[in-house]
Amino acid sequence: MAKELAIGDKAPEVALPDQHGKTVTLKGLKGKQIVLYFYPKDATPGCTKESCDFRDVESQIMRAGGVIVGVSLDGKESHQKFIKKFGLPFPLLSDEDAAISKTYGVYKEKNMYGKKYWGIERSTFVIDADGKLKTIFRKVTVDGHVDEVLTALRA
Repeated sequence: MAKELAIGDKAPEVALPDQHGKTVTLKGLKGKQIVLYFYPKDATPGCTKESCDFRDVESQIMRAGGVIVGVSLDGKESHQKFIKKFGLPFPLLSDEDAAISKTYGVYKEKNMYGKKYWGIERSTFVIDADGKLKTIFRKVTVDGHVDEVLTALRA
């Protein structure tokens, strides 16, 4: 098992296809602060609210020198529908084999209605312009989360 990521660590590289099948990397975003948020599933209530909350503060995040990147296990067709339906202005990456989610320690055994399954634990990583982890939010509660992220970006 990989060691748990900590604030100050270099953010593990991400190289995943976005909703258009184009590979997005953290290296390609260097020089900006990155809000890398992992969410369980496109178009489910919590994930929709979280993604729309990020959409609604995107201009503030950009003013703070940040960019938003979402990651789930969903494929690009699912991401395209989700983006179109809710007007999401940022890339959503497909981690279909959960490799990046495992690297970031967000792929966990979950329990819903007595059924155990593996999936993404809602988490957000704020990465500074030098590629280091600035803030880590695990087991995110959607309500008020974007405010926490904005505060972290401005810190």
